[in-house]
Amino acid sequence: MEELVGLREGSSGNPVTLRELWSPCPRIRRGIRDGLEWLKQKLFHVSEDWHLLMTLGVLMALISYAMDFAIGRVVRGSGIPELKTILTGVVLEDYLDIKNFGAKVVGLTCTLASGSTLFLGKVGPFVHLSVMIAAYLSRVRNKAIRESENNSKQKEMLVAAAAVGVATVFAAPFSGVLFSIEVLSSHYSVWDYWRCFFAATCGAFMFRLLPVFNSEQDTITSLFKTSFRVDVPFDLPEIFFFVVLGAICGIVSCVYLFCQRTFLGFIRTNWFLSKLLATSKPMYSTLATLILASITYPPGVGRFLASRLSMKEHLDSLFDNNSWALITRNSSPPWPPEPDSQNLWFEWYHPRFTIFGTLAFFLVMKFWMLILATTIPMPAGYFMPIFILGAAIGRLLGEALSLAFPEGITAGGVTYPIIPGGYALAGAAAFSGAVTHTISTAILAFELTGQILHALPVLMAVLAANAIAQSCQASLYDGTIIVKKLPYLPWIRGRNISSHGVIVEHFMNCTITTLAKDTPLEEVVKVVTSTDVAEYPLVESTESQILVGVVRRAQLMQALQTESPSWAPGHQQCLQDVLAGGCPMEPMTLQLSPETSLHQAHKFFELMNLQSLFVTSRGRAVGFVSWVELKKAISNLTNPPAPK
Repeated sequence: MEELVGLREGSSGNPVTLRELWSPCPRIRRGIRDGLEWLKQKLFHVSEDWHLLMTLGVLMALISYAMDFAIGRVVRGSGIPELKTILTGVVLEDYLDIKNFGAKVVGLTCTLASGSTLFLGKVGPFVHLSVMIAAYLSRVRNKAIRESENNSKQKEMLVAAAAVGVATVFAAPFSGVLFSIEVLSSHYSVWDYWRCFFAATCGAFMFRLLPVFNSEQDTITSLFKTSFRVDVPFDLPEIFFFVVLGAICGIVSCVYLFCQRTFLGFIRTNWFLSKLLATSKPMYSTLATLILASITYPPGVGRFLASRLSMKEHLDSLFDNNSWALITRNSSPPWPPEPDSQNLWFEWYHPRFTIFGTLAFFLVMKFWMLILATTIPMPAGYFMPIFILGAAIGRLLGEALSLAFPEGITAGGVTYPIIPGGYALAGAAAFSGAVTHTISTAILAFELTGQILHALPVLMAVLAANAIAQSCQASLYDGTIIVKKLPYLPWIRGRNISSHGVIVEHFMNCTITTLAKDTPLEEVVKVVTSTDVAEYPLVESTESQILVGVVRRAQLMQALQTESPSWAPGHQQCLQDVLAGGCPMEPMTLQLSPETSLHQAHKFFELMNLQSLFVTSRGRAVGFVSWVELKKAISNLTNPPAPK
């Protein structure tokens, strides 16, 4: 009966089932179904995914605010290196699996609940959470429109997700987008630019709107309020000191990156610690946390580390525009039983240590404590602690200058007082930018404070710090990729190596297994069963060796197992028969020449996210180049082998 159709009276002739005719309210039910179908077509249009980007931003803002809200009720996290590897075309199993979402959230919540004990943030893990949701939304969209998996479309979502992850942590859409470009991309598609800004703006706006809905704030404001004077925040002679601050941050960042990467390598190579991390991760985490908690105990050593302050309160106090050194020169403020929200800087003062002693002690202790905390196997972010360390460096220099020039700096007959908070802002941007090899940290400093008064000195400090750091050390994320031995392609831009003088012929792999169209099936089976490569170069004939395309091993094996009816009995079958029977062949759109320079080959791999390319000479397949050959060639240039 369900197959019978009829025409509704007064209808336009569209057929309907008899069950639909006999069901109650058929017109209303038909209208609802048509409306849902129209909504599905509009939402899941093949070329439109703005709603997914907006949903991504709103969801990440909700999760970010929920984490901060939960931590605030309880007390009073990286993922970026892996994502950078994925965006180069490498597949990391289970990294984007939504099943890991709950475990990541729980682990990050525990990390944030530790407060200033572990002194860790949530930027890196939040980027990971964002890309997991983006990958899941992309799969939902593909299923809804019955579209096959599109790697380029998924990459667009992942790039936008990285920007959203940063933007919803700091409520900073501009720096979130720019930070994701600088950290994750060697080449950036302009098509992704507006998409990242759209998703990041939705997430940042929602993140700042939630405190207003929860009656925590009266209106949308910046995360870290400052009170720098608006008329003349700094004088021209101070530019020199800001550049010096940038140089100091660059040098300290090189020392930090070297020590952090060396210690991570030591942890992985030491037999006892590596075994402890492999078999007893909770034990290692407990021991490391116990050491850090013992040091940061407020009545003990933590008294000199301002350990009663949260990470947000650390920045609020360091951005104070008053000079603590001048205030405490003739007075000694008491240490309150609880932190005073109006005078958080009291936590940095000790009558025996003075302001300079506590700031210097904080920098020395947090330097190695942060390196130790990065080895704990828990979801955690390292950007915020580095940002605070930079603010402390800037604050220390600013306090020293305010003490050296108590009346201020005189220029043009006018005296301008020193504002240590401005140096803390510049130091935070410069040190974090040097460690991550980014310039967008300057924009982040402006968005966090809501002020752009120190734009020129902050940018100059960030540039000076990056000039030193990028010439001496790999960034925090690149160093982690190296230590974890994740697949990566070494960079060569800006390095003092003669990459233009080395050609592909010098380092290509000449051991290549080709399949010709006239190869007998018996020989094809032998090649397929004796090798495990993912694809085989297809040549026109055994004699010519002219490269015409690529055949996937999995598809070739499937075609060999299926006997085609077009194969004539008694005729010796060859690979051409298998291809004619439906085995797909991919044409070769990109290939290298033996005369191609290393610099050009490296640029091809970076730009196209390639894993390997075949080398042809006058059309003949003569070899191939993969990441292995490129890395070995670059290594031979940077560290030439000893002459035999």
